[in-house]
Amino acid sequence: MDVDRTDSPPETRINLESLEQQLRSELWEQPGVYSAPEPGPEEDVAPEEQSTGQGEEDPEGEPTSTPSSVQPLVKDRDPKGVNKCLKVTFEDVIAEPPSVRSFDKVWLWSNALFEVSRLWFYRLISLLLAVPISLVAGILFAILSCLHIWLIMPCMQLALINMHWVKVVWGSVLDILIAPFFSSLGKCCGAINIHVAKD
Repeated sequence: MDVDRTDSPPETRINLESLEQQLRSELWEQPGVYSAPEPGPEEDVAPEEQSTGQGEEDPEGEPTSTPSSVQPLVKDRDPKGVNKCLKVTFEDVIAEPPSVRSFDKVWLWSNALFEVSRLWFYRLISLLLAVPISLVAGILFAILSCLHIWLIMPCMQLALINMHWVKVVWGSVLDILIAPFFSSLGKCCGAINIHVAKD
């Protein structure tokens, strides 16, 4: 008696629109990120883009970037919190106790000059150095990745494969020679009792 069982796996459907909205809300709620932009009347999105949440596709089927997909990249430049230690403000560096205070105008101008000089000097230095350093860092990480993939990991796998017999022999030596010695030594030392008596 043959029973025809055609159990098909249940269909899995993913609502991309709700997933994109959830990711955007989580992204904009991170500390240090600007508030989410409100779409104005001039920023209306076409119904096709609203329904898919994706950019247009080129003939090969690859999605192209749209301004809405680039905007979170520009706003949140440290999504993994690599440089949390650099979130330094004027209050983290300079602070006056209640007993020693400068003039209010001096404090305000010092605060303003600190923030402005920090921001603009960083922008000027990054304007000069960001592109060359990014190029050098990219080349360095490419070399390290190539060495890791094509040299280090094959050598490690080769060593692990060839050292299997050493693992077996060393385990046998430990079980035959060293383990009984330390086991008997432990039993001898375990029989020692120490009593402390006061005179």
